[in-house]
Amino acid sequence: MDRIRNQVGDLASATEMLRVLEEELRSRLAEAPSSGLDLVQHTGSRLETSHGVVPIGALADAAGVSGNHLAAQFKSHVGITPKRVARIYRFARLIVSVDALRPVDWSQLAQTAGYFDQAHFCREFKDFTGHTPSVRVGQTLLRRHRWAASAGGPPRGHPE
Repeated sequence: MDRIRNQVGDLASATEMLRVLEEELRSRLAEAPSSGLDLVQHTGSRLETSHGVVPIGALADAAGVSGNHLAAQFKSHVGITPKRVARIYRFARLIVSVDALRPVDWSQLAQTAGYFDQAHFCREFKDFTGHTPSVRVGQTLLRRHRWAASAGGPPRGHPE
């Protein structure tokens, strides 16, 4: 996981970070034994479409398995728990929704991404980035703004 964290940390765009994480998770699925794979794929698909907002307990109940069994299957096939996958999807949704050219409304972004409250969002942000939202996003917004202004970047104001 440290290898992925280092690789993702060197990338400038959220879209590129998600691509690297998806490639890693898909490679782990390809190498995993097939027992329980359908459960993991179905649950993973529900996590993806919900942007990580659906409760893991509800997914386990819907699949007719215990939360522990679901977590064990995820650990076996993906290398991380479904809760961690949900956190990644939720945080990714938040990051790609930031508009570099507009003031950031943290409360609105956190609510839209599925965070319970501002404190929950701040803890998650610091856990993923190592920084508070104001410091990290300020740096990220400046980098994205410079990138958008360059010839190879997306149109101004267009999220990656």
